[in-house]
Amino acid sequence: MIMHSRPADRAPLIAVAHGSRDPRASVTVEALLHAVRQREPGLEVRTAYLDHAPPTLAAALSGLDEAVVLPLLLTAAYHSRVDIPSALREASARRPRLQVACGDTLGPHPLLIGALERRLSEAGVTPGDPGTAVVLVSAGSSDRRANLVITRMAREWARARPWWSVTAAFASAATPTPEQEVARLRRAGAPRIVVAPYLLAPGHFADKVERDTLHAGADVVAGVLGPAPELVTVVLERYGQAVRGLKAVATA
Repeated sequence: MIMHSRPADRAPLIAVAHGSRDPRASVTVEALLHAVRQREPGLEVRTAYLDHAPPTLAAALSGLDEAVVLPLLLTAAYHSRVDIPSALREASARRPRLQVACGDTLGPHPLLIGALERRLSEAGVTPGDPGTAVVLVSAGSSDRRANLVITRMAREWARARPWWSVTAAFASAATPTPEQEVARLRRAGAPRIVVAPYLLAPGHFADKVERDTLHAGADVVAGVLGPAPELVTVVLERYGQAVRGLKAVATA
């Protein structure tokens, strides 16, 4: 989505996260953005949240004439397709001179598999172990297209590594649930079952996934993605893509 045109190459980055009542979530988001600032010290980075935590996107845009808005979301669904564009339209209506580009969601992206394997390795899992079945768990969405992205991601991961299997599960709004998939794999004879949360930050979903899958028989539950170096790279890549898109419009 492009609104107006021509922000400077170093237009401020407004990173928009979902938001949570759990304070660990905002701490994790800030850790990720701190790593982005360290990687690109000349880039102004501001945080915004869609719900549950301040600041709002409108507040984060305050005082700026130009910005790149980047959803800190792992799949394109309602928030990226409706909520963020709606908030940007409202901001533009109030401030007609505001120049904003909206970047793509973080996922899907090949580097995110690397981030998932990083978290599995930290939990003691050897990437690609043929005796290990991986359950890739996303938050889930009422948007079927977003869930299909996770299913394709699991299939691609299975093709790229000699895991026993890689299958998708959803913490809400879709099936199978993580505990259902762990139980199915246990019945199917999987030697070892590990859970890879495709979640940005700790909170309700991460806690529920860990509790329910361990109870269902999972051997290991990895940590959330958090400020993994791969995510830092993806954030900056999405930022660069948004800036290049604006420059192309400006010179067209």
